[in-house]
Amino acid sequence: MEKIRRIGVLTSGGDSPGMNAAVRAVVRTAVNSGIECIGIRRGWQGLILSDFVKLSSESVGHTLSRGGTILFTARSEDFMTEKGREKAVATCKMLGLQGIVAIGGDGTFRGALALSKMGIPVVGVPATIDNDIGCTNYTIGFDTACNTAIECIDKLRDTMQSHERCSVVEVMGRNAGFLALYVGISVGATAVLVPEKPVDFQKDVVERIQDSRLAGNTHFMIVVAEGAGSAVDIGRKINESLGMEPRVTVLGHIQRGGSPNARDRETATRMGYYAVRAFAEGRGNCIIGTKEGSIVEIPIEEALAMKKSLQMDRYKIMEAMQVGRADL
Repeated sequence: MEKIRRIGVLTSGGDSPGMNAAVRAVVRTAVNSGIECIGIRRGWQGLILSDFVKLSSESVGHTLSRGGTILFTARSEDFMTEKGREKAVATCKMLGLQGIVAIGGDGTFRGALALSKMGIPVVGVPATIDNDIGCTNYTIGFDTACNTAIECIDKLRDTMQSHERCSVVEVMGRNAGFLALYVGISVGATAVLVPEKPVDFQKDVVERIQDSRLAGNTHFMIVVAEGAGSAVDIGRKINESLGMEPRVTVLGHIQRGGSPNARDRETATRMGYYAVRAFAEGRGNCIIGTKEGSIVEIPIEEALAMKKSLQMDRYKIMEAMQVGRADL
């Protein structure tokens, strides 16, 4: 790879806390390495439309603590077409971009792979609250999203306890249960439903509420991953089976917002730094990930083929914490 003089950086797909910290790290590492950095606004769609801004160390000041993304984000159907990708390549050539740092999730990386096959080197930085990227132990935004959900559920528990009620809370996570299980353990949920484990409603919900009630509890917390079903449907079935009227809360996009916590700021900064170093040292077409606390580089095609399984030992731990579970 020729000496890198100018790169682009973009954020794509769903936003997550810490994206700005990653952009900041990319820009400042690039500047300190003698590389110009161009911000591509609105993800892959912005690359097609030539929507860009020149970035400097000063322009990313005071962004470390900001949620969302200063570069904006969007999903691009145009980029899924060959014509759209050709326009993106033309933008790269017009701007003199010798590589792109793409910050986002699985869809972002599939776009990165397509662009790399057209001669534009790309380095991916995993940022999604779902934590469902197979090639990395951790994705930027997960811990902050968990803490946001925990804070909301703790407040819900106060009112559920006061009124002796059941609460059903739906958290995000797409088709993965990492967020729901992590949060469920942290709030001491009565039950957690995740897409990786087929739901036996009688055993997983009804009997757990019954066991908890017989043990003396008068309020119950059910956490549902969005990929495991609708919290509204679960609430209705609880009413039909037990005669109680659950209060249903769908946390939704509140989990994506807010100032990133220390883990996400630090991880984003390290990932952004190593993304630029990969280019500076003549490497590209890879994903920056974490393994056992260390930063690793994985070739992009290999990275996209990797899968991540939910750690079911955590599910067993969650079950062991239940009050009145004599069958464990």
